[in-house]
Amino acid sequence: MSIYVFVYGTLRAGEINDLAKAAAGRGLPPARHLGAATVPGMLVDFGDWPGLLPVADGRRVLGDIYEVDPALVALMDEIEEYTPGRPGCFVRRQVLAQPLAPDADPVACEYYPIDPAWRGAAADIDSDDWIAYRQARAARLPP
Repeated sequence: MSIYVFVYGTLRAGEINDLAKAAAGRGLPPARHLGAATVPGMLVDFGDWPGLLPVADGRRVLGDIYEVDPALVALMDEIEEYTPGRPGCFVRRQVLAQPLAPDADPVACEYYPIDPAWRGAAADIDSDDWIAYRQARAARLPP
């Protein structure tokens, strides 16, 4: 049984918690990348990682859809420090992700938005793409 997940931050390819590398590191079946997609929301900056706040005002966040083995969801829970029934920054929820491919139907995915109560002083990110934002932010920092 496969599960679809939407990743928008450090679990994306090339990021610090790259989903493919995390799976390989635990000997789990590889995640199958299905393509880029968006979900309703906005990003906030926690420094080394983003948070996604669901919003219903038309803003969207860019990320990727993967098809994963259920064991990989447990690893993602670990990475995101998510335990069902316990308070934490991230929560695991379902969302309809809209693939960027023309004429593609929405895909029901698991994803990890943040609990708004944990936002604190995290600044809004004006971009819909964590990777582009992080790279631009790094380019502005002095060497």
